[in-house]
Amino acid sequence: MADIVDTAVKAGSFNTLVAAVKAAGLVDTLKGAGPYTLFAPNDEAFAKLPAGTVDALLKDIPKLKKILTYHVVSGKVMAADVAKMKSAKTVEGSDVKIDASKGVKVNDATVSTADVAADNGVIHVIDTVLMPASVPA
Repeated sequence: MADIVDTAVKAGSFNTLVAAVKAAGLVDTLKGAGPYTLFAPNDEAFAKLPAGTVDALLKDIPKLKKILTYHVVSGKVMAADVAKMKSAKTVEGSDVKIDASKGVKVNDATVSTADVAADNGVIHVIDTVLMPASVPA
């Protein structure tokens, strides 16, 4: 098995996320012991952002780090556990809302694939990039 970063690279649908993690200097963190739970926006999720957003974020590393760490929860939280939660504290410091009434939603993002196992945690694929309240859209 591979760590969260290598698992995302191998999946082939997280090219923007992996590029952002590299730009933000978070590769070593996400390759660390963890365990981590990553709500991973796929390339289609990044494509839904307004034109120029990704390029602007790649040039604003502090903002990029805030957004990326808002997608990470400490610990290995499998889908069955996520479904029982109302919120989760992110590494960024604020909470994401969780709603499991119709599938699983994290804020406004829907989990499309859950429980992608990695050596140091788990990835849940989401269809929308999460934006912390501390980062203006």
